[in-house]
Amino acid sequence: MLIPSIDLKGGRVVQLIQGKRPAIETDDIDAWVEKFATFPLVQLIDLDSAMGSGTNERLIRDIAPRLPCRVGGGIRSIARARDVLSYGAGAVIVGSSFFREGQPDLVFARQLADAIGTEKIIAAVDSKAGRVVIKGWAESTGLTAAEAVQALEPYCAEFLYTHVDTEGLMQGTDLRAVMAVRRATTRRLTAAGGITTQAEIDELDAAGIDAVVGMAIYTGALDLSGLARQRRIPNTTPRLR
Repeated sequence: MLIPSIDLKGGRVVQLIQGKRPAIETDDIDAWVEKFATFPLVQLIDLDSAMGSGTNERLIRDIAPRLPCRVGGGIRSIARARDVLSYGAGAVIVGSSFFREGQPDLVFARQLADAIGTEKIIAAVDSKAGRVVIKGWAESTGLTAAEAVQALEPYCAEFLYTHVDTEGLMQGTDLRAVMAVRRATTRRLTAAGGITTQAEIDELDAAGIDAVVGMAIYTGALDLSGLARQRRIPNTTPRLR
């Protein structure tokens, strides 16, 4: 399944290269929300909250009830997770908060699971140069993605694996790395990080893996016309600026 991503930074929809350099920015948020409204699932990320540089709280509150979405970015407490779910999100995506001193923080993971239920939790495991990275991909834990998902598996319903090395580069993702994570867990898995073509999405789907796509959609590199006809998605692309 293809899952479009809406990444928010500074009150705008953005796409970043390697999580740093902006490649696309637009104020036309409603147009993208409308375009994605009939997808089965959309990923909504508050990059400012994730990076500790601010918040897009108003936009999260506005968008979450309008889309079948899961929300991530700055989910660092039980209270915050409950707030996001109350806005209408189906699940929360938790990343850096599931790690402490380079190891999975199983105490917090258990507390969160007990509070909101594992079925509402997606654990984000982001990998760069073969190791899990946190805090805006700036700090390496020394763990492999497989080690991380094996430790966190009891406390979530799904994993979001991002291959940071290929993120935003429009050159495809590392399917071998994704499959290694698939073999490490029995939980549902979504992959992200450079997924560019329908062939990649189909290969992941055949393995039971969902695909989060951002840059390829926003640049028009991924042709959604067939998907638009199948799911009655408006085949119009909002203007970027």
